[in-house]
Amino acid sequence: MTRTIDEREDHVLAAYALRSRDSRGRDHPAETDPWRSAFHRDRDRIVHSRAFRRLQYKTQVFTNDEGDHFRTRLTHTIEVSQLARAAAQRLSLNEDLVECIALVHDVGHPPFGHRGEDLLKELMADHGGFEHNRQGLRIVEELEVRYPEFPGLNLSYEVRESIIKHSAHYDRAKIPLRFQPDESPLLEAQLVDEIDSIIYDCHDIDDGVRSGILSLAQLQEVALWQGAWREAVDASPRGTPEKLLVDRALRALMDSFLSSLVDHTRSSLSAHGIATVSDVRRHQSAVVGVSPSMRNAKELLEAWLFANLYRSWQVNRVFHKARRILDDLFAFYAEHPDSLPPMHAARAEGAGLFRAVADYIAGMTDRFAIEEHRRLFQA
Repeated sequence: MTRTIDEREDHVLAAYALRSRDSRGRDHPAETDPWRSAFHRDRDRIVHSRAFRRLQYKTQVFTNDEGDHFRTRLTHTIEVSQLARAAAQRLSLNEDLVECIALVHDVGHPPFGHRGEDLLKELMADHGGFEHNRQGLRIVEELEVRYPEFPGLNLSYEVRESIIKHSAHYDRAKIPLRFQPDESPLLEAQLVDEIDSIIYDCHDIDDGVRSGILSLAQLQEVALWQGAWREAVDASPRGTPEKLLVDRALRALMDSFLSSLVDHTRSSLSAHGIATVSDVRRHQSAVVGVSPSMRNAKELLEAWLFANLYRSWQVNRVFHKARRILDDLFAFYAEHPDSLPPMHAARAEGAGLFRAVADYIAGMTDRFAIEEHRRLFQA
């Protein structure tokens, strides 16, 4: 006999996992679907959105024109979704909710990665600020237009909450009251935050080596990599090409992170007596995470990547150029609002000119921003 969605979730989910039927719902009423849970439907809406498709041409570390094999925001998002589902299964969390949160977590990022966001923060400092979590919420609630009855994607409360509370270090004072600032994020949201960090640590090593910026000799300075590399070498036949050893070492590193996350999270749930979703909401610190020793090693890896990859001269020169492109575009549209596309020009009347300009630029892909700059300033 075929189980209903509720029966399937009751069968596989832990008591501290959110059931689809317990969602706080949507801002606009929607008929139920007998074959899809609320989070199934959210996933479909996210994947069919324009903001999601644009992630294909947005920077992770390397800009779109630097090579076909480097990660983009889209491939990063897919990797986060894949590993997050695997971790959710081990922890008996709601995999469908986890997948939704993973797929939507980066839609608010502007072109050119974190450097692009840093510049928009500067440009919008006197006009309400800019932050990619807030922008992501703005996209799914206002900027995506897919229904005649209402703006946005009409996603479930929990998916939207996960966007605005993304990152363990979010500022509670900046959380809108409708998302209960004093409530901690669900375990599903906490899990995606951790997996996001694990994924970019691993794939940034991979892309850094592929680019030639990082060398295997340099990486031996990092304790976590040393252990993963030794494991890869010991498990491989003599004469295995270096590229395959790198791939195996990265798998070993990711497996170590995932095992630590699952084991430590189980211990943390037990130690804090967390047995229900209400317990999760009341607990005032993150429950999902890797062990303290792994956390320390991970932070050392990330500091090393910051110094040797993210702030390398090769990456810096590209992003100085990218910042100039966004700076020029912002100044141009703020000075010439009649050059904004009609939809964005119309939004300026309600949201204000600078917010409309920021919305337009934040939605651009790397290649569109480069081409728009060429049209305006190099024709």
